[in-house]
Amino acid sequence: MHQLSGWDDTIVALATPPGVGAIGVIRISGQQALPIVDAMFPSKDLVSQSTHTVHVGLLHVDNKVLDEVVVTLFKSPRSYTGEDVVEISCHGSPFVQRQIVDTIVRFGARLARPGEFTQRAFLKGKLDLTQAEAVADLIASGTEAAQRAALQGLRGGFSAELKQLREQLIQFSSLLELELDFSQEDVTFADRTQLKELLNRLATTTQALLSSFKLGNVIKNGVSVAIVGKPNAGKSTLLNSLLNENRAIVSEIAGTTRDTIEEVINIEGILFRLIDTAGLRSNAVDQIEQVGIERSYEKMRAADLVLYLFDVADPVEEVKQWAKGAAEQGLRFLLVGNKIDLASAPLLDQHSSQLPVVPLLIAAKDKTNVDALQKAMVQEVLSGQLLHENIVVTNERHYQALLQVALALADTKKGIEEGLASDLVALEIRRCLQYLGEITGEITNEEQLDFIFSKFCIGK
Repeated sequence: MHQLSGWDDTIVALATPPGVGAIGVIRISGQQALPIVDAMFPSKDLVSQSTHTVHVGLLHVDNKVLDEVVVTLFKSPRSYTGEDVVEISCHGSPFVQRQIVDTIVRFGARLARPGEFTQRAFLKGKLDLTQAEAVADLIASGTEAAQRAALQGLRGGFSAELKQLREQLIQFSSLLELELDFSQEDVTFADRTQLKELLNRLATTTQALLSSFKLGNVIKNGVSVAIVGKPNAGKSTLLNSLLNENRAIVSEIAGTTRDTIEEVINIEGILFRLIDTAGLRSNAVDQIEQVGIERSYEKMRAADLVLYLFDVADPVEEVKQWAKGAAEQGLRFLLVGNKIDLASAPLLDQHSSQLPVVPLLIAAKDKTNVDALQKAMVQEVLSGQLLHENIVVTNERHYQALLQVALALADTKKGIEEGLASDLVALEIRRCLQYLGEITGEITNEEQLDFIFSKFCIGK
């Protein structure tokens, strides 16, 4: 359990989104939560009621009825925060909610800061820091994949992995410290061969977690996809087909799309931010189109994935030249040949056999093979990685700390191989333990906690 000063007062906040609704939930946590609500709820003596019970009645203040409510009690330590918690389910009028919150504040509570309920849960030992951060990720999750990753963190999957790393390191660290106590006798308690094997295993696990961050970033933030190609290749038509709506203007006139159009689509639990760009050509007819083309190149270079759309009637050499340039720039791309409904079979075979990357052949207008393109986009992003029960790092703070863990492990291994003294080896191991502890919150400070929890919503 963590102890920080100034955390013994009672806090209150609206736990549901602000605005008109059927029901609003007001959450109170702290030593005075029960007495404050009891003073407003004459129907029952709430202080004497059992935990995890629900009570219906009227809220009063100054002989005036505020609302008919449902009061739910969660007594310490069996609550989310580990303190006495009371939740008031009232009618969803902003005026009613404000009256109730103002009265609770008048009776001795204060308004909660962003994330303060979850921060108290962490300080009381109900959650570690990775689980607390997973709460915020779960609230913000917009896809099934993001939900699964957050739930895995909330259930303690990531924490358990880190705990195992720490326990194994602590065991060897204690043996090294013991050697220092018997330095005059020149005895060895920590088997250096076993320690090297352990460091190798830990380095492999740490590297796997680091590698998962790329996937975690995709899950959490989505994938930016630039749809590029020559004018009239069918980029806007493809965007409309992927979205199943007429979002972009489609015309036979080359250069119709003058600026980028961005939309979001969920494919197999992953968010793709689709960017329809102006057609790429060197002989733009006016200044506005030229600006649009320049923006297309900017979007293409910044994108996580590029769909290069070409008309299958175009010369193969043009597509081959673009693919070569994209590969040299390190772009991740898929070649997509459009308008196969207007092409002959020999022409389609020519593209498939002569291009350096086998293209996906579609007809965007009637959505032929568009589903295959969607699957290819998902596969390109995942690169064979699974999304189910794998532990995936989605937090930048965790990623940076794991980078330091990996460096410390490498330095420890190098020190052992070079015959470094026990006290110096122990120092390197303590570095590893320091960074692992910072991830889970076993080693932290008040400023760091305030920064982390300030990004939470108020009421959670």
